[in-house]
Amino acid sequence: MDDRGGGSFVAVRRISSGLDRGNSYHSSSEVVAGSAAWLGRGLSCVCVQRGESDAHSSFDLTPAEEECLKRLQQRIDVAYDCSILEHQEALRALWDAAFPGEELSGLISEQWKEMGWQGKDPSTDFRGGGFISLENLLFFARNFQKSFQDLLRKQEGDRAMWEYPFAVAGVNITFMLIQMLDLEAVKPRTVVGATFLKFLAENESAFDLLYCITFKLMDHQWLAMHASYMDFNTVMKATQRQLERELLQHITCLEDLPSYSLLSR
Repeated sequence: MDDRGGGSFVAVRRISSGLDRGNSYHSSSEVVAGSAAWLGRGLSCVCVQRGESDAHSSFDLTPAEEECLKRLQQRIDVAYDCSILEHQEALRALWDAAFPGEELSGLISEQWKEMGWQGKDPSTDFRGGGFISLENLLFFARNFQKSFQDLLRKQEGDRAMWEYPFAVAGVNITFMLIQMLDLEAVKPRTVVGATFLKFLAENESAFDLLYCITFKLMDHQWLAMHASYMDFNTVMKATQRQLERELLQHITCLEDLPSYSLLSR
């Protein structure tokens, strides 16, 4: 696995409800750097802590589950590499999905801050989640366009003056799910992780789908808690607890999760 080192966070201050730029809606915002570690190891404080009963146990997998886990682990192992054409194209595709009709001046550009990256080069933020975190964001944008746009532009609810940065939050969600589901282990050591692999064996996009559900659930918790950027870790913990409860219900697919109903296409 690649080294997912710590990093700083950015807070986004909402200045107005929005402004027109062509046919696109944009929130006017000011990006401010902070010192708390949101990426990589800095997020470990909000990830699942195994109980005593789970600490030394593991769950056997079916051949199908084992194969799906290996393929997902291969995705997790891929670091974002700005020299790889496929990665460049995925990043451009994310911009096009987020801001259709607005031309991107380059893969390194101040424009990226509009999406909630920490600086003008998004590749520096992917160390917390790898290439899969970009794939997750792109899956979200393509499959749940309305929810993606609502979260990107903070269009729903009574928002805080200082909001979480959309893209950086997305990378954190990828990292949190990998840890919560124990996806870097040879076999799952938690009931939640073992349960997820059953869904993965039925649907190879299960991780991407669960990412979308989690992102929308996180924002739902954010609004319910009237949170501001200093509350981000608290909101992530609450999101994780709720997600674990829902995964342990008697459901047959991820679409049966109560929080799935929060998503809109």
